[in-house]
Amino acid sequence: MRYLFDQYVFDTDRRELHRGPDAVPVAPQVFDILDYLIRNRERVVSKDDLMNAIWKGRIVSEAALTTRMNAARTAVGDCGEAQRLIKTIPRKGFRFVGAVREARTPNPLAAVHHQPETRTAALPLPDKPSIAVLPFVSLSSDPEQEYFADGIVEEITMALSRFRWLFVIARNSSFAYKGRVVDVKQVGRELGVRYVLEGSVRKAENRIRIAGQLIDAETGAHLWADRFDGSIEDMFDLQDNLTASVVGAIAPKLQREEIKRARRKPIESLDAHDHYLRGLAKIRWSNNANTEALQLFCKAIELDPRLACAYGMAAWCYVRRKANGWINNPVKEIAEATRLARKAVELGTDDPFALSVGGYALAFIAHEFDDAAAFVDRALAGNPNFAQAWSTSAWLRVWRGEPDLALEHSAYAMRLSPLDPPMYYNSQGAMAYAHFLASRYDAAASCAENALRSHTNFLLLTCISAASNTRAGRLERAQRSVLQALERNPDLHANLRNLAPFRRADDYANFEKALCEAGLSERHDAATP
Repeated sequence: MRYLFDQYVFDTDRRELHRGPDAVPVAPQVFDILDYLIRNRERVVSKDDLMNAIWKGRIVSEAALTTRMNAARTAVGDCGEAQRLIKTIPRKGFRFVGAVREARTPNPLAAVHHQPETRTAALPLPDKPSIAVLPFVSLSSDPEQEYFADGIVEEITMALSRFRWLFVIARNSSFAYKGRVVDVKQVGRELGVRYVLEGSVRKAENRIRIAGQLIDAETGAHLWADRFDGSIEDMFDLQDNLTASVVGAIAPKLQREEIKRARRKPIESLDAHDHYLRGLAKIRWSNNANTEALQLFCKAIELDPRLACAYGMAAWCYVRRKANGWINNPVKEIAEATRLARKAVELGTDDPFALSVGGYALAFIAHEFDDAAAFVDRALAGNPNFAQAWSTSAWLRVWRGEPDLALEHSAYAMRLSPLDPPMYYNSQGAMAYAHFLASRYDAAASCAENALRSHTNFLLLTCISAASNTRAGRLERAQRSVLQALERNPDLHANLRNLAPFRRADDYANFEKALCEAGLSERHDAATP
């Protein structure tokens, strides 16, 4: 049976919905709801009717029912405000009120549907990394699981679209491949993308497992694969958690792949974004590498004066110069860093990366802590799956004297990106400082040691290790850390304020005193003429 209404053809035999010549992707359970409402359009359908017909009497929450009904309305171009086709009758139920014609003749779209596939001309790639999230395969006949799989894909697609440096194919285009065996190279050509994310969903008892893999659509090479498990007790929380895990894992991988591409390009063909990516690749804990990175970011700005992220990273280079005592002309360089940071947040009002990096630079260099917090909070609101913004926020909370928030944001950063080494030692470092501020010195020393195993030359980590061990009564260990810090920065005592810009005077005084008790002042005095 085919039902014709508005601009739609609803085919119950083929289980397809078309709007004009275009197929509309519909999750199986949403299709069943539409089918039931249309078949029973002469009466009001109660919630109990839907429960019995669609869920076979299983208990379903009000939120779940509302979500499915909203999806049904969306599929047919309706909404809860307009209710042109599906009307809610308060305290009674729902009714399909659109004018419907029934047709039993063969679907005129069927001939088009069964035409042999023709190879579509390849679309040009965008000027930034591009990705399509294909429908995940449900490894079960349970319609609820397939609906959940479709929801995961939709959430991942929306979450990825919040990364301003990514070009993400819309869900409706990706879902044209639902139920088809696809060649990712062909998908890449047809959608004009460089990367494809595909996956599957499997249910076992009260657990659900999501498996995903990221593929280079040009070569077919697998770049990343992982699986994520969760309890099915609250499917919507599980969906959010799995989305955050998948996005947090693949976003850093995508950026690393793009950096590799930029480094392989001949210098004469580099555009602004390529210079920016090469600058990211140069970021290291040495003065020379930091200077090279700054030059590349400045070149990116020259080629594209509105590239907010390049301003942010140029400011970040000055953050490192200040933190490591590499600044030659403090007044001039701090003014330039502040200018770059302000330009980053001004141009990047909707760019979470520019907001978080530029905002942090304003705090660390210019001590504009309140403005910095506002910009970083805006970055987190714009992209709550951006692990680097959470880590940056954690350090900002340390300098503002908010240890509980610093711990919370550090833990979330590591949860979003658990396999990224820089994310680990940066977040562990922020946690060490947060525990120090809260007078939990054993915990602070433990976090610092964990981070130092991954990054032995991180001066901030060496200092907090020394200060924490001093306060925990392990003076000999603290003294060894101070000696290591002085080897890297003989003028450490003179530069300590630049290294650790605590907003609260008491926080800085405790930090400085602990380091001096471990030998910092004596070493500095001995090295001073």
